[in-house]
Amino acid sequence: MEENTHHSKHVISENPDHFWEKPTGIRAVLYGIEDYFCIAVLVLMAVFPMLEFFAQFFFKTGIPASSGLIVHFLLFSALLSGMICTRNESHLAISLVQYIPEGPVRGKLKVFSNLVSAFVSIIIAWCSVSFIKIQLAEKMIGVVPARVLAVIIPFAFVIIAFRFARRARLTGWMKMIPIVIVLLGTLASSPVIAKILWGFDKPDTLSVHICQLYDYCVTGEPCYESDYCGIDKMSYDYIRIISFLKIPLIVFFVIAAFCGTPLFIVLGGLSLVLLQVLHMDPYLVIDGAMDTVANNIYSGLTNEKIIAIPLFALVGFMLSESNAGQRLVNTFTAFFSWLPGGIIIVTVIICAFFTSFTGASGVTILALGGILYAILSDHLKYPQKFSIGLLTSVGSIGLLFPPSLPLILVGTVLMIDVRQLFLGGIIPGFILVIAMIVFGIVISIKTKIPVEKFDLKKAMFSLKDSSLEILLPILLIVAYFTGTLNLTQLGAAAVIYIFIVEVFVHRDIKIADIKKIFDKAVPIIGGVLLILALANAFSSFIVFTEAPANVARWMHDTISSKWIFLLILNAALLLIGLFLDMFSAILIVLPLLVPLMEVFEINPVHLGIIFLVNLEVGYITPPVGLNLFLSSYRFQKPFVEICKYVAPFLLVRLVVVLLVTYLPWLSTWLVSVVMK
Repeated sequence: MEENTHHSKHVISENPDHFWEKPTGIRAVLYGIEDYFCIAVLVLMAVFPMLEFFAQFFFKTGIPASSGLIVHFLLFSALLSGMICTRNESHLAISLVQYIPEGPVRGKLKVFSNLVSAFVSIIIAWCSVSFIKIQLAEKMIGVVPARVLAVIIPFAFVIIAFRFARRARLTGWMKMIPIVIVLLGTLASSPVIAKILWGFDKPDTLSVHICQLYDYCVTGEPCYESDYCGIDKMSYDYIRIISFLKIPLIVFFVIAAFCGTPLFIVLGGLSLVLLQVLHMDPYLVIDGAMDTVANNIYSGLTNEKIIAIPLFALVGFMLSESNAGQRLVNTFTAFFSWLPGGIIIVTVIICAFFTSFTGASGVTILALGGILYAILSDHLKYPQKFSIGLLTSVGSIGLLFPPSLPLILVGTVLMIDVRQLFLGGIIPGFILVIAMIVFGIVISIKTKIPVEKFDLKKAMFSLKDSSLEILLPILLIVAYFTGTLNLTQLGAAAVIYIFIVEVFVHRDIKIADIKKIFDKAVPIIGGVLLILALANAFSSFIVFTEAPANVARWMHDTISSKWIFLLILNAALLLIGLFLDMFSAILIVLPLLVPLMEVFEINPVHLGIIFLVNLEVGYITPPVGLNLFLSSYRFQKPFVEICKYVAPFLLVRLVVVLLVTYLPWLSTWLVSVVMK
């Protein structure tokens, strides 16, 4: 298993499955260009917001078209990162394939997943061409036509389709299968290709004959022109054919998801099918068809509210690749080791600090697990099972503290001020931290762990050494809540600040190592943003059908008690947390809960915190909690043993979940006081 693939749940990450060969020749050059172009775009995304800030501060004027350029930097970074994720096999997926032993079955499932992904990607590429031609004809970004910048969408999806097809690695005559799949994807794109060639006037095609054959097979009689109900033939044919295939295709994509197909592909495939069916329904007046998916990709990836996500991901990885962790451990150890259980306090606080920036608990375990385990077990002689259980369980403990990426994403999905969620997570976050610390101190007293004498000189020296890292969250919170910086500028400032600190002040990171940091951040940036874009398309279908509202009304009629609903919600979210990583769950599941939130009169901040605190528990819940696998890998212990070590900490976390769920003021009181 490779460390750089463990930043999110169920990333395909086992070496035997990686189609990886060291690139040579022209391929190596092209890969290098792709990597450095992606890095350059991310750098511009960090620099431009600060240039805009200083221009407004000193000259009372901004940079022309800066906001449009910055969101298109986001578009480029997401799609380039997505291309690199495909190349490195690091897309987010619900992968049950990893539990199947090496052999023919596992290999065939991988081939199936890659071919499905190639098929869907090529359709999205054609949809993007149609969208660019029709929807972006007159849009300008400064002096640059939006069409020029949006070309990255079809280009990226063509490359992604090619890479998925190539990864099928078929031999003999079966080498033709990926080519056939791409051609079939093109054939399935005929509605949008018709728009590209003829505008909205679709010509009659052989789909009429397909419809007649289908009707003859089912009823024994062909369909006639008089049966078209006033609809043009091609539209009528597509209604019949696609409606007939709708349920089988939905089932097909759900099965594909559990076979390891990347989540963005599954969401894309479902969106293409469902939106096309809705568009062709003569009883619904809905603009757009499957090319609406491309529209949603563009709007989702040019949303300024999510620019902070890749920026804070970079901050987290720069911290984890430097010696910041060691400096912080030294500081907090010097200040707390004289207390009973002082090192427990250190462990919980440091892990919370790191996870609040990376947004991915895997990074915390991999970056700090070795350092903290050496102190806990080797130096202070804590029982091995306690040390490993503690480190495994606190790897996700900082997700409720600002500037956590999941909090930002929840704010975007629920369409509420992110500051409210930053405030709403503080008290529940502190309760969780205190609960873990108290539990650890009790164990420390029972096992009679010795304390160390407090050394003021050593404490002050270590504080000075780590002061710049400790200042980072303080400066960010002050700048954001005073209104000095907006969320995008905050992320940009954090990147520049930590870059200067780690590269030029502490000199932990060499310029030559910068690319490695970007490489490790790409699975978060590309994986999450592509899911966000396609989840945006899937949400369009949900909005059209009003399915969540209908479910909400049914739930309200069935379950009269808000508290029983919250209990059911907890159980459902704990189950979801077993199979979906946190980012995917936020983008896919949370929008479905919004109507239920309104029906049961749940505060949106409270819902967001309930959602996150439940999914946090999913990281350490057997049988598929991500932290359990990472801990097994990091500490070289059997998976079953790790589950046993974590069990007591899991119970503590579940108690906190119930407190946060049934005491809503824990999430809302601070918001009401500060945002009044």
